[in-house]
Amino acid sequence: MVSGEPRDAVEEQGEVEEGAPGGPRRRRLRRLRPDYPRAGRRGVRRWLPSWRQLVLLAAGFVGALTAAAVVMYVRTDIPTDLNAFATQQNNVYYWADGTEMARTGLVNRQDVPLEQVPEKVQWAVLAAENASFYSDPGVSVKGIARAFYRMGSGGDTQGGSTITQQYVKNAYLNQRQDFTRKLDEAFIALKLDRQVDKKDILGGYLNISWFGRGSYGIERAAQAYYGKHVSQLNASEGAFLAAVLKGASLYDPALGDENRARAVERWAWILDRMVEIGKLSAEERAQYNVFPEPQAPQQQAGLSGQTGYLVDLARAYLQSHADVSPAQFDLGGYQIYTTFEKPRQGALTQAVQDAAKNLDPDNRPADQNVHLGAASVGADGRILAVYGGPDYLKQGFNNANTSNVPAGSAFTPLVYAAGLDQGVQRERQGNRKPVGPSTFYDGDNGVDLQTPEGPYWARDGKKAKSANDDGRSWGPISLRAAVEQSVNGPMEQLGMDVGLDNVRRSALGFGLLPDSMGDLVPGFSLGNSTPSAIRLADAYTAFGGQGMRTDPYSVDRVSRNGADIAVERPDAVRAATVTVAAEIDTALRGAVKDGTAKEVGQAVPDAAGKTGVNQARTAGWFVGYRGAVATAVSLFRMDAKTLELQPLTGVAGAAPNTPDYTTPAAIWAAYTKAAG
Repeated sequence: MVSGEPRDAVEEQGEVEEGAPGGPRRRRLRRLRPDYPRAGRRGVRRWLPSWRQLVLLAAGFVGALTAAAVVMYVRTDIPTDLNAFATQQNNVYYWADGTEMARTGLVNRQDVPLEQVPEKVQWAVLAAENASFYSDPGVSVKGIARAFYRMGSGGDTQGGSTITQQYVKNAYLNQRQDFTRKLDEAFIALKLDRQVDKKDILGGYLNISWFGRGSYGIERAAQAYYGKHVSQLNASEGAFLAAVLKGASLYDPALGDENRARAVERWAWILDRMVEIGKLSAEERAQYNVFPEPQAPQQQAGLSGQTGYLVDLARAYLQSHADVSPAQFDLGGYQIYTTFEKPRQGALTQAVQDAAKNLDPDNRPADQNVHLGAASVGADGRILAVYGGPDYLKQGFNNANTSNVPAGSAFTPLVYAAGLDQGVQRERQGNRKPVGPSTFYDGDNGVDLQTPEGPYWARDGKKAKSANDDGRSWGPISLRAAVEQSVNGPMEQLGMDVGLDNVRRSALGFGLLPDSMGDLVPGFSLGNSTPSAIRLADAYTAFGGQGMRTDPYSVDRVSRNGADIAVERPDAVRAATVTVAAEIDTALRGAVKDGTAKEVGQAVPDAAGKTGVNQARTAGWFVGYRGAVATAVSLFRMDAKTLELQPLTGVAGAAPNTPDYTTPAAIWAAYTKAAG
């Protein structure tokens, strides 16, 4: 042997003669011991394994992995019971006193044989979800690997699952996204694929899947979206239903324009995919060039009157403040304990309905398209009562939760609060100076509005001027009196002096939402913003609550089958100092004693509040509080087609000079007296 020749095995080195003691035994031991570090090599090469060693190592790893997989496969059993959705329950809503308010959420599911599902509809689902369904082993190796990678890297696990895996997940397992559940899903799917006919798996999948709108199974989905039996669906409608399988919250067109755009795009892709895999001819595809618009969601029975508005508010709050997805919620079994107080709800509804008796839309055009909305909110943020409209089943949108009705002069207390808190700046380089209730402003009509740089020029190229109600001039007037008497000019000028951006920040601090804020023009101080009645009532709780307020909420607690579910509750925050809140409270009490709301003060002596009208006369308000409860009542007219607001002149037969807040103020007083 040549000296220095590389060798890969120890037994090749220092061979022992046949007759030497222990020779054969030593050779056997050397064969068992790996040549590592490698003899006959120098430097780094001593530590580099040979290709034979690498092959043996890889083979050992694969063998161990295969053995583990075989053991897991053998030990995996197909569960004999389906998930709890098969025993679907209602969701039950309760009043604040614990009595039952409504039951909703019954699963809308009806199994149908696969033979009743048109073949084109079946293939629409397969094209979208798992085109290789009939040929794959029930699992996607790439999909599982991708899911594990995404879980390991903190991403989601969507995508890559076969229909068999999805069926296993929905029928037998939970929705938890972890390695154990993914392994269980894979092995059950493998075993199920070997033991159950593919058509049975597909039929089970179509009958168990969630399609949104409370519908489980393709038959009820066909009814919910197209009002027909599944056997009557065509390929185009089937492609849409296959699209919502991806997530109804993203693809149901009824939930918004963005959803519709996504649905149209995915619908078209699914039809094209069917052509690609040979399940739809090009000629048939050409017939489906118009998106098959689904029907509007049907209103659920049992939600008539005001109940539907309350349920909607509670459901929306729950789904945005608890770890409960729409799909989970539709499974039912939840007990939702709301903040709504039944006696107050009855009193508010009665007060609005009594006022509505003065409307005569059949004989008086001014009474057509009239809407009334109202909301009561406690000092701790609890929504106590809501009037959303005449009947939820007839009018789905909630008048108390609108986002298009200007607050008008009911907004001016927020301007006053900003001025008291931040002071004013009347000169460009000047310091801010404090203002108080006895600070006087020019209350005349038609006064030029000033900025620190000079007159404010409107977009029409003219100087902006104050515009008081009825064109009345008041002369010099204190800020407190301007609030009490609802004099527009001083409030407009105060807003300019404080800075409209500062007033906006202050209003946001009182809980008004950013997307309800109006343009920062002089009219901003007179309420061109459009907060809902719920939000405006909540803002006023700060004036009677020493400056503290809490975001409005409608759910106190939630449980499911006896187990409590965590629901986020808003915290109290300071919107104004105690001193500022006390001054606003004084001004609002003056408004109901000797100001524009004195009729309310006569009916409810211990009240505080503010009337509200806007310059276009398209909204009338009264917002006020007694004790720890604030209530906002709104009146507006809205064109049913364009949704544009219309003037309130002559509503309920009122004379032309009758203030637009008259009806809201009367409703507020009647309700507050009845509620006690």
